[in-house]
Amino acid sequence: MFTGIIEAVGAIKAINVNAQGARLVIATNSLDMSDVKLGDSIATNGICLTVVDFNSTKGNGSYSADVSNETLQRTGFANYQVGSKVNLEKAMLASTRFGGHMVSGHVDGVSEVLAINNNGNSIEYWLSMPSELAHYIAEKGSVTIDGTSLTVNALAEGGSKGSSQGSLQGKFRLTIVPHTVKETIFADYQIGTKVNIEVDLIARYLERLLTKSDVNETTPKSNVSEAMLIKAGFIK
Repeated sequence: MFTGIIEAVGAIKAINVNAQGARLVIATNSLDMSDVKLGDSIATNGICLTVVDFNSTKGNGSYSADVSNETLQRTGFANYQVGSKVNLEKAMLASTRFGGHMVSGHVDGVSEVLAINNNGNSIEYWLSMPSELAHYIAEKGSVTIDGTSLTVNALAEGGSKGSSQGSLQGKFRLTIVPHTVKETIFADYQIGTKVNIEVDLIARYLERLLTKSDVNETTPKSNVSEAMLIKAGFIK
């Protein structure tokens, strides 16, 4: 589990493709590797990767992780190359200050940067909403972009033609403050950049509770209903 608060910006040192997927070597730069051990999880652009080898030398640290073909197909890794910068966050501790939101490191899809606009000292990014994820994205709700916990500031419904991302249902806006731009890879984004997106974990579980969970009719149905959620104040 992660919080979406980026700890360092690393870079891909090597990509070794094999029949099962690929093995990546990630330069960790300023990430503290002193407490890392084999089998630990490190979110790499929002993707939870397992450390299979590492070098904790200060200033020259790195780790290796295997990426499956499934991950390559469902995330932005297919577009990465040696030298690509990546956001890094080690798995959270029970004592960690929870500054972001609950992030699983399981990417739901790939979004595309559609527009970048300056707004005072902040920068606004409009990103595409893949149709299968659109109903999870809410104004003032949480979303994870390349591992960064962010707040959705606006939605624009409706189709979006001509995008390489296939079927889309509108777009959403993020307003990024200077500190976040400095501490993440947002400064490198351009129109057309592909980014990993993870929707809010609670939204996915609520949907699961409100829908039939099993084709087996003997499975007990949830007592949670839309009316109950409205009464409790979860839906307005």
